[in-house]
Amino acid sequence: MNLSVDFAGVSMKNPVTTASGTFGSGAEYGEYVDLNRLGAVTTKGVANVPWPGNPTPRVCETYGGMLNAIGLQNPGIDVFIERDIPYLKQFDTGIIVNVCGHTTEEYLEVVERLADQDVDLLEINISCPNVKEGGIAFGQNPKLVEKITADIKKRAKQPVIMKLSPNVTDIAEMARAAEAGGADALSLINTLTGMKIDINRRCFALANQTGGMSGPAVKPVAVRMVYQVAQAVKLPVLGMGGIRTAEDALEFIMAGATMVAVGTANFNNPAATIEVIDGIEQFMKDNHVEDIHELIGCVHA
Repeated sequence: MNLSVDFAGVSMKNPVTTASGTFGSGAEYGEYVDLNRLGAVTTKGVANVPWPGNPTPRVCETYGGMLNAIGLQNPGIDVFIERDIPYLKQFDTGIIVNVCGHTTEEYLEVVERLADQDVDLLEINISCPNVKEGGIAFGQNPKLVEKITADIKKRAKQPVIMKLSPNVTDIAEMARAAEAGGADALSLINTLTGMKIDINRRCFALANQTGGMSGPAVKPVAVRMVYQVAQAVKLPVLGMGGIRTAEDALEFIMAGATMVAVGTANFNNPAATIEVIDGIEQFMKDNHVEDIHELIGCVHA
């Protein structure tokens, strides 16, 4: 059986990766998961300088998921190049580097630093607030999406995945804007904005008031958005949002995703990625599917 996929020109042994921010940069899970089994590892977001992140508390559980307002805490590109890339290079797995920034210049600085590094793909987190545009996220305005995609493509040496925010009226419009800017692939969804209130203390559960909602509760929204985007553009899609099982992953694949990412599930089941890979393989055996491509986008209106 063939589980390998070509994603934006990069060959992956299977379609399963990790969702950024849920797996560190690999080392945090290395004792629990054989990284050689994964199609790719997607790293935590990396910025041009270290970011301290938001004040605590910054994580809380919700029904069917969790909220996080970590604020993209990360050690910065210098530490990432010195420590995290060499660690991941020990394994037979793809490396997708998630990139974040507050301004176009900050993104470009990271992209340029990664140009001569041996990593496979760049995933650009455009859910970051754009400080020059009054704090609106890059990914919430199609003109900004197209422009930042085009600017990054001019400098990037690796294929560029634009990670779309679901906090928009029309996800297909954002996907088309990224495609127009020259994106090589798209990933979605990032977290949905949510809030939790502690009724006993009569205060917000998160110091940031709002946070990104992830986990099983977002999956139906994510599957719908992946399907809409796969229909709207010709780019390969990396689907994510509440994937815990092979069945979840296969929904995304049948909706049109070439690859899938396991995120929040890693927190309560470090083996989730491996279980998803094994489960996809078992589904293919049980249903006499020789090639994963028979399943990608097999559902049509």
